[in-house]
Amino acid sequence: MNPDRTLPGDWHPGRVPTNVDVDPEAYLETTYSFQLFRSQAENAIKIGRGASIYLGVMFDLGPEGRVNIGQFTLMNGCRIICDRQVEIGDGCLISWNTILMDSHRVPASAPARRALLEAAARREDRRLAPAEVGRPIQIGDGVWIGFDACVLPGVRIGEGSVVGARSVVTDDVPAFSVVAGNPARLLRTLAPTDLRAELLAQCPPPA
Repeated sequence: MNPDRTLPGDWHPGRVPTNVDVDPEAYLETTYSFQLFRSQAENAIKIGRGASIYLGVMFDLGPEGRVNIGQFTLMNGCRIICDRQVEIGDGCLISWNTILMDSHRVPASAPARRALLEAAARREDRRLAPAEVGRPIQIGDGVWIGFDACVLPGVRIGEGSVVGARSVVTDDVPAFSVVAGNPARLLRTLAPTDLRAELLAQCPPPA
């Protein structure tokens, strides 16, 4: 990142927000990822050492949203909708078109949704007022989430697990599990390992 918080070679004429902490050894492709970023929280986003944030990743954070991305995690074309907290561990793979959402942002009741939309139409910024408090999402180390998957509010995905493509994850996923479907269901379990030790052993030390 340049001293003025622009990115070298960025096609988008933006800047990394001042409350976003990007490790010097992380890769952030474009400031376009912050087009929907509205968080006023201190250290709203932390991107860990060796993490890679590629084109299409969108940080859609509300005023109090916080996101923590672990070391050597790779994210490509996914969207994080966060009004409270999203934690992503080390060595994760988050595929394209994946949605991680800690808040639905609108109520389930149709009359309540209509009232919310009518209120937004009268606001100067035309934004929806928050309709619910976010429920944190926690993704453990070494998790692989396939493309088009959706992880819903309050879900915890245990370390070493795999979420199949186009799955909708509504409940917690045990460590070292393979889940898929809508809603996602357990397909099989994987052999447990000392995943954190393996990840750290494969990561080169800082220069």
